[in-house]
Amino acid sequence: MRPVLAITAVELRRFLRDRSNIFFVFIFPLVLVLVIGSQFGGGGSPGRVVLVGEGSDLRTAVVTALEDDGVAVALAAADDALEQVARGRADVVVQLERADADAFAAGGDVTLDVVASSQAGAPATVERVRTAVQAVTVQQGQLAALTAAGADEAAAQSALGRVAGALDEPRLEVVDVDEVAQELSGLGQFDVGAASQVLLFVFLISLAGSTTLIQARRYGVVGRTLTAPVSTTQLLAGQALGRFVIALFQGAYIMAATALLFGVDWGNLWLSAVVLAAFAAAAAGAAMLLGSLLDNENAAVGAGIGLGLVLAALGGGMLPLELFPDSLRGVSLATPHAWAYEAFAEIQRHDGTLADVAPQLAVLLAMAVALLGIGSWALRRSLSRAM
Repeated sequence: MRPVLAITAVELRRFLRDRSNIFFVFIFPLVLVLVIGSQFGGGGSPGRVVLVGEGSDLRTAVVTALEDDGVAVALAAADDALEQVARGRADVVVQLERADADAFAAGGDVTLDVVASSQAGAPATVERVRTAVQAVTVQQGQLAALTAAGADEAAAQSALGRVAGALDEPRLEVVDVDEVAQELSGLGQFDVGAASQVLLFVFLISLAGSTTLIQARRYGVVGRTLTAPVSTTQLLAGQALGRFVIALFQGAYIMAATALLFGVDWGNLWLSAVVLAAFAAAAAGAAMLLGSLLDNENAAVGAGIGLGLVLAALGGGMLPLELFPDSLRGVSLATPHAWAYEAFAEIQRHDGTLADVAPQLAVLLAMAVALLGIGSWALRRSLSRAM
């Protein structure tokens, strides 16, 4: 076992000493997670509203009601507000006229002009605005009625406040019936991007690193290794374990860094680590196969990057599988990426257990065994040629 571990340690040291890996292994994945997370927007804000109009009791009451509901409220001039909604920076513009403020002060009904954007969440935000305005106008109408009946205004406000505090406020719950929205709901801003980048970079770095196998044959490293008391089987095991450790290192680094820097929730860490290990084993087998079939480093780098990007694109490493059409979703199951993506999704989004991800793990392990077996056979043949 000692020769196997020694060969594995050498492969890992060669990987870490390559200065080109500093950017592509440690920096680039995190930059992509940040960019993808920014595109998803996240934040979970129930809406963004811009109010237009002079200061009044109506504006103050509406702002308070919306902010209590968690809506982000801003004040702006009419032109600026319309520009914001046109650019998608706000969901809704609410225009408060002087006549509306006077009607509100008198306890009457108000009719507000609302301009909604084309954003998906705009209809829900309009409903929140409608609910907030109805609530404040009803309360103001009750206050006006009590004062008109001779009640002291301060005492009436106090009584209305006690009544409001004694009642359970109605809740507005907007449920998106879209299956994709439901599947992705509740995720953090960077959760989807982090899982995708793990799949992309574990496989990509593994394939691109297959050039070390070619260099080992070309520069006689293999021959010198076999002059030591090391069998061919031990050499193959060391190379396979080296590929696996490199893939596992890359995935574990992205998982740890995204959890610390972006607060990504990986769910059950041990179960996620098992999924990562199975996926890394499949990547190691693919790297051995590629490094054995090709004899030119440049060709191996090109083929590794191209194959890694295509497989990631098909398997959910660039776009969530939930957005794929059914036909392409079926094709994606030919890649280990898709099975790992589904396993991570089950763990992150649904608190999946080992039983829940057992089918995905079984397929990943079967792929890993097949790729490692074929890769080892191909490497043995390439070593015999090199000798």
